[in-house]
Amino acid sequence: MSLLMRISRLIDAVNDVIGRWAKWLILLAVLVCAGNAIIRYTFSISSNAWLEMQWYMFAAVFLLGAPYALRKDEHVRIDVIAGRFSERTQVWIDIFGILLFLLPISLIILWLSIPYFWLSFVGHEMSGNAGGLIRWPAKFLIVAGFFLLILQGLSELIKRFAYLRGELPFHAFRKHATDPAEEVAAIAQANRSGPPANP
Repeated sequence: MSLLMRISRLIDAVNDVIGRWAKWLILLAVLVCAGNAIIRYTFSISSNAWLEMQWYMFAAVFLLGAPYALRKDEHVRIDVIAGRFSERTQVWIDIFGILLFLLPISLIILWLSIPYFWLSFVGHEMSGNAGGLIRWPAKFLIVAGFFLLILQGLSELIKRFAYLRGELPFHAFRKHATDPAEEVAAIAQANRSGPPANP
Protein backbone atom coordinates (compact mmCIF):
# COMPACT_ATOMS: atom_id res chain seq x y z
CA MET A 1 0.00 0.00 0.00
CA SER A 2 2.97 2.33 0.52
CA LEU A 3 3.63 2.46 -3.24
CA LEU A 4 -0.02 3.31 -3.89
CA MET A 5 0.09 6.02 -1.22
CA ARG A 6 3.16 7.53 -2.90
CA ILE A 7 1.28 7.54 -6.21
CA SER A 8 -1.71 9.14 -4.46
CA ARG A 9 0.50 11.87 -2.96
CA LEU A 10 2.06 12.53 -6.37
CA ILE A 11 -1.38 12.89 -8.00
CA ASP A 12 -2.49 15.18 -5.17
CA ALA A 13 0.62 17.33 -5.58
CA VAL A 14 0.10 17.68 -9.35
CA ASN A 15 -3.55 18.70 -8.94
CA ASP A 16 -2.64 21.07 -6.11
CA VAL A 17 -0.21 22.93 -8.36
CA ILE A 18 -2.58 23.03 -11.34
CA GLY A 19 -5.53 24.04 -9.15
CA ARG A 20 -3.63 26.90 -7.52
CA TRP A 21 -2.60 28.23 -10.94
CA ALA A 22 -6.13 27.82 -12.32
CA LYS A 23 -7.49 30.05 -9.54
CA TRP A 24 -5.53 32.98 -10.96
CA LEU A 25 -7.39 32.60 -14.24
CA ILE A 26 -10.52 33.87 -12.47
CA LEU A 27 -8.81 37.20 -11.78
CA LEU A 28 -7.39 37.30 -15.29
CA ALA A 29 -10.82 36.60 -16.80
CA VAL A 30 -12.36 39.41 -14.74
CA LEU A 31 -9.64 41.83 -15.87
CA VAL A 32 -10.06 40.83 -19.53
CA CYS A 33 -13.85 41.15 -19.23
CA ALA A 34 -13.62 44.58 -17.59
CA GLY A 35 -11.00 45.81 -20.06
CA ASN A 36 -13.04 44.58 -23.01
CA ALA A 37 -16.19 46.30 -21.71
CA ILE A 38 -14.36 49.59 -21.07
CA ILE A 39 -12.80 49.62 -24.55
CA ARG A 40 -16.10 48.66 -26.20
CA TYR A 41 -18.16 51.37 -24.51
CA THR A 42 -15.46 54.06 -24.51
CA PHE A 43 -13.98 53.66 -27.99
CA SER A 44 -16.67 51.56 -29.70
CA ILE A 45 -14.04 48.89 -30.45
CA SER A 46 -14.80 45.23 -29.91
CA SER A 47 -13.03 41.97 -30.58
CA ASN A 48 -14.42 38.45 -30.70
CA ALA A 49 -10.97 37.16 -29.73
CA TRP A 50 -11.19 38.88 -26.33
CA LEU A 51 -14.69 37.54 -25.75
CA GLU A 52 -13.62 34.00 -26.63
CA MET A 53 -10.55 34.33 -24.44
CA GLN A 54 -12.90 34.87 -21.48
CA TRP A 55 -14.78 31.68 -22.37
CA TYR A 56 -11.51 29.74 -22.67
CA MET A 57 -10.36 30.94 -19.26
CA PHE A 58 -13.71 30.06 -17.69
CA ALA A 59 -13.47 26.59 -19.24
CA ALA A 60 -9.94 26.21 -17.85
CA VAL A 61 -11.04 27.24 -14.35
CA PHE A 62 -13.94 24.78 -14.40
CA LEU A 63 -12.17 21.82 -16.02
CA LEU A 64 -8.80 22.18 -14.26
CA GLY A 65 -10.44 23.20 -10.98
CA ALA A 66 -12.70 20.12 -10.73
CA PRO A 67 -9.86 17.72 -9.80
CA TYR A 68 -8.57 20.31 -7.31
CA ALA A 69 -12.06 20.61 -5.75
CA LEU A 70 -12.24 16.82 -5.41
CA ARG A 71 -8.77 16.79 -3.87
CA LYS A 72 -9.79 19.44 -1.31
CA ASP A 73 -13.18 17.78 -0.59
CA GLU A 74 -14.95 20.95 -1.77
CA HIS A 75 -17.33 19.20 -4.19
CA VAL A 76 -21.04 18.97 -3.44
CA ARG A 77 -22.07 16.09 -1.21
CA ILE A 78 -25.31 15.40 0.68
CA ASP A 79 -23.93 15.50 4.21
CA VAL A 80 -27.43 15.82 5.71
CA ILE A 81 -27.90 12.12 4.94
CA ALA A 82 -24.38 10.67 4.65
CA GLY A 83 -23.12 12.56 7.71
CA ARG A 84 -25.44 10.50 9.93
CA PHE A 85 -23.62 7.28 9.06
CA SER A 86 -20.43 5.98 10.62
CA GLU A 87 -17.09 6.97 9.14
CA ARG A 88 -16.61 3.52 7.59
CA THR A 89 -20.05 3.67 5.96
CA GLN A 90 -19.28 7.12 4.57
CA VAL A 91 -16.02 5.79 3.14
CA TRP A 92 -17.83 2.88 1.48
CA ILE A 93 -20.36 5.35 0.00
CA ASP A 94 -17.41 7.33 -1.41
CA ILE A 95 -15.86 4.18 -2.86
CA PHE A 96 -19.07 3.11 -4.58
CA GLY A 97 -19.67 6.66 -5.82
CA ILE A 98 -16.19 6.86 -7.32
CA LEU A 99 -16.36 3.38 -8.89
CA LEU A 100 -19.95 3.53 -10.16
CA PHE A 101 -20.30 7.18 -11.16
CA LEU A 102 -17.18 9.35 -11.17
CA LEU A 103 -14.74 7.04 -12.96
CA PRO A 104 -17.12 5.54 -15.57
CA ILE A 105 -18.57 8.87 -16.74
CA SER A 106 -15.15 10.55 -16.68
CA LEU A 107 -13.65 7.72 -18.75
CA ILE A 108 -16.50 7.94 -21.29
CA ILE A 109 -16.09 11.72 -21.62
CA LEU A 110 -12.30 11.38 -21.92
CA TRP A 111 -12.67 8.67 -24.58
CA LEU A 112 -15.08 10.80 -26.61
CA SER A 113 -13.15 14.04 -26.17
CA ILE A 114 -9.81 12.77 -27.53
CA PRO A 115 -10.97 12.46 -31.20
CA TYR A 116 -13.03 15.64 -30.72
CA PHE A 117 -9.84 17.52 -29.77
CA TRP A 118 -7.61 15.72 -32.31
CA LEU A 119 -9.80 16.51 -35.32
CA SER A 120 -9.83 20.15 -34.27
CA PHE A 121 -6.05 20.16 -33.82
CA VAL A 122 -5.07 18.54 -37.12
CA GLY A 123 -7.72 20.53 -39.01
CA HIS A 124 -6.55 23.86 -37.54
CA GLU A 125 -10.17 24.59 -36.61
CA MET A 126 -10.90 28.27 -36.17
CA SER A 127 -13.80 30.01 -34.49
CA GLY A 128 -16.79 30.71 -36.70
CA ASN A 129 -16.81 34.29 -35.39
CA ALA A 130 -14.88 36.98 -37.23
CA GLY A 131 -11.52 37.53 -35.57
CA GLY A 132 -12.09 34.56 -33.25
CA LEU A 133 -9.48 32.21 -31.80
CA ILE A 134 -8.34 28.74 -32.75
CA ARG A 135 -10.60 26.10 -31.20
CA TRP A 136 -8.28 23.21 -30.28
CA PRO A 137 -6.91 24.69 -27.01
CA ALA A 138 -10.43 24.86 -25.59
CA LYS A 139 -11.14 21.29 -26.70
CA PHE A 140 -7.82 20.13 -25.23
CA LEU A 141 -8.98 21.46 -21.85
CA ILE A 142 -11.74 18.82 -21.88
CA VAL A 143 -9.14 16.07 -22.38
CA ALA A 144 -6.79 17.47 -19.74
CA GLY A 145 -9.54 18.19 -17.22
CA PHE A 146 -11.11 14.75 -17.31
CA PHE A 147 -7.73 13.00 -17.38
CA LEU A 148 -6.76 14.85 -14.19
CA LEU A 149 -10.19 14.14 -12.67
CA ILE A 150 -9.73 10.40 -13.32
CA LEU A 151 -6.29 10.51 -11.69
CA GLN A 152 -7.71 12.34 -8.68
CA GLY A 153 -10.55 9.84 -8.43
CA LEU A 154 -7.98 7.03 -8.30
CA SER A 155 -6.05 8.94 -5.64
CA GLU A 156 -9.23 9.30 -3.56
CA LEU A 157 -9.90 5.57 -3.93
CA ILE A 158 -6.41 4.77 -2.68
CA LYS A 159 -6.93 6.99 0.37
CA ARG A 160 -10.31 5.39 1.16
CA PHE A 161 -8.83 1.89 1.04
CA ALA A 162 -5.89 3.07 3.16
CA TYR A 163 -8.41 4.28 5.75
CA LEU A 164 -10.21 0.91 5.71
CA ARG A 165 -6.85 -0.78 6.34
CA GLY A 166 -6.20 1.54 9.29
CA GLU A 167 -3.33 3.35 7.55
CA LEU A 168 -4.94 6.79 7.19
CA PRO A 169 -7.21 8.88 9.45
CA PHE A 170 -10.63 9.95 8.22
CA HIS A 171 -9.82 13.66 8.37
CA ALA A 172 -6.86 13.15 6.02
CA PHE A 173 -9.23 13.16 3.03
CA ARG A 174 -12.46 14.54 4.46
CA LYS A 175 -12.39 18.28 5.11
CA HIS A 176 -15.94 18.30 6.45
CA ALA A 177 -15.48 15.37 8.81
CA THR A 178 -18.00 16.55 11.40
CA ASP A 179 -21.13 14.98 12.82
CA PRO A 180 -24.43 16.71 11.85
CA ALA A 181 -25.35 16.98 15.53
CA GLU A 182 -22.07 18.82 16.16
CA GLU A 183 -22.86 21.24 13.32
CA VAL A 184 -26.34 21.95 14.73
CA ALA A 185 -24.87 22.47 18.20
CA ALA A 186 -22.26 24.86 16.80
CA ILE A 187 -24.95 26.89 14.98
CA ALA A 188 -27.12 26.99 18.12
CA GLN A 189 -24.13 28.13 20.19
CA ALA A 190 -23.36 30.88 17.67
CA ASN A 191 -27.00 32.07 17.78
CA ARG A 192 -27.03 32.13 21.59
CA SER A 193 -23.86 34.19 21.77
CA GLY A 194 -25.45 36.79 19.48
CA PRO A 195 -23.70 39.20 17.13
CA PRO A 196 -20.31 40.52 18.17
CA ALA A 197 -20.35 43.80 20.08
CA ASN A 198 -19.44 46.92 18.15
CA PRO A 199 -16.08 48.38 19.22
